[in-house]
Amino acid sequence: MSQRLLVVDDEESIVMLLQFNLEQAGYEVVTAMDGATAFSLAQEQKFDLVILDLMIPEMDGLDVCKQMRIHKIMTPILMLTAKDDEFDKVLGLELGADDYMTKPFSPREVVARVRAILRRVGQVQQAIETVNVDNESIQIAEVQIFPNNYEVMYKGKELELTPKEFELLLYLANHKGRVLTRDQLLNAVWNYEFVGDTRIVDVHISHLREKIEPNTKKPIYIKTIRGLGYKMEEPQLDV
Repeated sequence: MSQRLLVVDDEESIVMLLQFNLEQAGYEVVTAMDGATAFSLAQEQKFDLVILDLMIPEMDGLDVCKQMRIHKIMTPILMLTAKDDEFDKVLGLELGADDYMTKPFSPREVVARVRAILRRVGQVQQAIETVNVDNESIQIAEVQIFPNNYEVMYKGKELELTPKEFELLLYLANHKGRVLTRDQLLNAVWNYEFVGDTRIVDVHISHLREKIEPNTKKPIYIKTIRGLGYKMEEPQLDV
């Protein structure tokens, strides 16, 4: 069965170009030209990936992305932006986008990026299924991770995590006790070189600490290994 993609852009020429090239690559493509329509489609139908322009009417791309994640629609999102603005790129990834591309781009590049994201998502799901054949959850002190449900509990309460925060936490947990460099985390979780910029890893680590660390200035779960990267540990909690 063909994988289904949702392409969202308010420029008809770009929509037609992407639709043609993606269908030629074997994907089924649904299109929308504003954010409200895109969000409705994402709620009503199942897609394997959404290609989402940042500057669209009704709801902009960031709002669509944010609302999808709030409503627990975890479909991978490839953000398109005409802006060469690092703030927009990082914010989009923080809100739950999986990747971004800056216009102008070649259709071949988009197809390659779509394949890479879908391949990574498949690998993550396969890893989840492999690691958790006998275990429904991963427990590290007061943090409990349910990989198959994309859920994390902390002190018995469910945490609100973006897909990338979840995948980063799961990767750290599955490699508990090992020092992981920023490049390792970047390639494992985002599966591509983020233009050599690993700051997005630091941003996501900071967000995770805000959600699971009793004291973010003295983390007990996710330790910084100066000059190397990060390591997740089993903290010794006072009883």
